[in-house]
Amino acid sequence: MKKIKIAPSILSADFTRLAEQIQMVEQQGADWIHLDVMDGHFVPNISFGPVVIRWIRKMTDLPLDAHLMITEPERYLADFQRVGVDILTVHQEACPHLHRTIQQIRKLGMKAGVSINPATPVQTLEEILPEVDLVLVMSVNPGFGGQEFIKSSLQKIRKMSQLIRSVDRPIYLQVDGGINAEIVPDVLASGADVLVIGSAIFAASDLCQAYQRITERVKKYQMV
Repeated sequence: MKKIKIAPSILSADFTRLAEQIQMVEQQGADWIHLDVMDGHFVPNISFGPVVIRWIRKMTDLPLDAHLMITEPERYLADFQRVGVDILTVHQEACPHLHRTIQQIRKLGMKAGVSINPATPVQTLEEILPEVDLVLVMSVNPGFGGQEFIKSSLQKIRKMSQLIRSVDRPIYLQVDGGINAEIVPDVLASGADVLVIGSAIFAASDLCQAYQRITERVKKYQMV
């Protein structure tokens, strides 16, 4: 069994305490720092971009996992590489030439990921799977933090897990959207091995306690 990774999403963090909160999740055992990049076009919200990520890179040595929810992501790949991103994920729906974009990401020395929205069938990724290092299944409609997990996503995660197993290469299966301690066991049982968690950690009254609840659920699942 792969080691389950937790990637706290700073979209829900308190940006006036960002360095402190990143340090807190790092001390709790976070594996990656997840960066939700939104442009107000592909999704109805604007978050942050390379300028902010450059400063985040100075705050932590953890791998930076950037999820681009933007139009024409191919225009900005080198910008994210220059500011220290380690894993760069683009949306299947935003890339008319997905294969070329994935190749460009890998040529820049980053791990390449591809994401699909809740309404996008997993079969749309069948041809690109041999080229990617990560698949991100969105379990909410992208654009805002704090949304409720779409329960039908569990079946979609299972389908994606089966498709990944048919490819002869290691590929992370990441899930993002509405994940909390209660839903963690179901998401893991469906085949996910990277959990992106935002509000359930950063919006909690006690960040460390909330993180520990999640890791306890992960450990309990792995012991079964």
